[in-house]
Parts: sequence; C-alpha cells; structure tokens
Amino acid sequence: MTPEENTVIFQRMWDELFNQRKLAVADELFAPDFVNHVRLVQVRETAPPPFPPGPAHMKQLVTTLTTAFPDSHFAVEDIIAAGDKVVGRVTWSGTHQGEFLGIPPTGKVFKVTHIQIYRFAGGKMVEHWAVRDDLGMLRQLGLIPPLGQVDK
Repeated sequence: MTPEENTVIFQRMWDELFNQRKLAVADELFAPDFVNHVRLVQVRETAPPPFPPGPAHMKQLVTTLTTAFPDSHFAVEDIIAAGDKVVGRVTWSGTHQGEFLGIPPTGKVFKVTHIQIYRFAGGKMVEHWAVRDDLGMLRQLGLIPPLGQVDK
C-alpha cells in the first residue's frame, strides 16, 4: 500500500472508530496480531490489565475511553506519511463523566495533543507508538495540582 492509502486508513480510525464509535471497523483496519506499544496511564497503585492484541484491543480501548469520556473527540491536526508509517498530531478532548482507571468522574473538561505513530502491513495497522500529554490531561481533570501548588 502507498503512504497515501495508509493515510486514509489512519483517518478512518479516528473518524469512524474513535469519534463515531463504530467498533466493527477495527476488524477492517487492524491486523489480528496488532501490537500497541503504549499503555494507558497508571495513576493508581495497580496497573490496569493489558488489553488483548489485534482489533479486540482497539475495541476495548475505545469502549474504555468513551465510558469515561462520553463526549470524547479526536481531531487530526496534521498527518505525515512515509514508507510503512503514518504519524499524526491528534488533539483529544472530552469531559470526565465516568470512571477512568479507577478514578471517579470529576466532571472536568480536558484537551490535550498527542503524536500518534502507526506502522502498516498488508493494508492494516500492525503497530502503534505515541507521545501523549497524560500529565496535562490529569492536571486538567484536577487529579494532579499545577506546578507551584503542591502541598508542602
């Protein structure tokens, strides 16, 4: 597949899977052995259980995120594609209305930007890496105090 064709798949993931919550589209976009090298942020003593590999991973991830943030939205700001990889600058926003990793809802709104990298093979996504602003999200949700406001 060409970088341009991979870009279309990348955009479909955000539009259809994450924003429209069409979970079945994960079967079309992700290889059965898809590996996500990024874990959800650990904010408690115990880490959440790992998600299964393949499309089931992405279905579970979308369900987890949309349960905690029902108005969750991902906006693709930039896309760069070369060879077998697509890189995107993606802004994620939402309101914390459900439990997230054991944290009760705060009712607070957040907006953070991530860099998402996907590798493609055979017309499907096979690997994922990301640089995320988890600290910024946790601060906006009121779970971590801003710098200079830590109890002494």
